[in-house]
Amino acid sequence: MGIQIGAKPDSGFDNPLGMLVDCHRRIEHFLGILCLVAERAQNRSLTAEEAAAVHAALSYFETGGKRHTADEEESLFPRLLAAGSFAELAALEQDHQHAGGLHDEVEALYRAWIAAGRLPGEEHQRLLAATGRLRDLYAAHIRIEDNVVFPKAAQVLDKQAVAALGQEFRARRQASH
Repeated sequence: MGIQIGAKPDSGFDNPLGMLVDCHRRIEHFLGILCLVAERAQNRSLTAEEAAAVHAALSYFETGGKRHTADEEESLFPRLLAAGSFAELAALEQDHQHAGGLHDEVEALYRAWIAAGRLPGEEHQRLLAATGRLRDLYAAHIRIEDNVVFPKAAQVLDKQAVAALGQEFRARRQASH
């Protein structure tokens, strides 16, 4: 994403919960692109700008999105389970699995559209439905994490646990380069 003058800088590894919130804003941004292009470009080829935006969004979900899910499922959620009752976590993990399947469908449809220059009506309806389901899923999922899970995590995790989260997030990013 580009630099925006006056914008709050992204959180660093010293604030891993903030990193997760920042990632949610990127998820919303890139999902918005996928939804908007699908809605606006019906029955025609994508412009070069639309194709580039779609490619950037698909690339983000392939790398950043998968890393975000790993940050939650491999680092944050196990610590929260060890700290006590977090009934929301099982449903959030199911959301991750459901989103993964929807992302695969959206990516395949967009790649077919870009390769062929057009997307047949039935496939375009599938794309609209899949991006709509992703939008709805992420809206509810992010609301729960931002308003319930992350604030609870900030209360129950001690400084050492938060520091360990940051170290694991850093290691995950270094391993993916």
